[in-house]
Amino acid sequence: MSGPARAGLFIYAKDLPRLADFYESLLGMSRVHGTAELVILRSPDIQLTLHAIPAAIAASISISSPPELRDNAALKFFFTVRSIPEAAEKAAALGGFVQPEQWQGPGFRACNAVDPEGNIFQVRDNAA
Repeated sequence: MSGPARAGLFIYAKDLPRLADFYESLLGMSRVHGTAELVILRSPDIQLTLHAIPAAIAASISISSPPELRDNAALKFFFTVRSIPEAAEKAAALGGFVQPEQWQGPGFRACNAVDPEGNIFQVRDNAA
């Protein structure tokens, strides 16, 4: 992908380096830009823009371990991974987790995952 992305996702982060490492490692994305306030990750499918929450606001946010689910969001995004069990192992090592309940869709299976800050997303792999 050259030039600006045509679509992507913007995520605000309390701990920008940790969250960027989580998505970069879990999803095999490439880091194409990084500053203390902004990290841009790319894959052939999507661009993630992670932006640091301003310090004054971040100070009022508590992140637990394991992370408390932020389940009151209106949006949930998904990523296709090579293997859900592999993604679950990697997510746990990076401070997040993949929930065990799975669903079958047309040509894929899916389950919810949680990043180190509690954001819920979905991982999918090709149905076996």
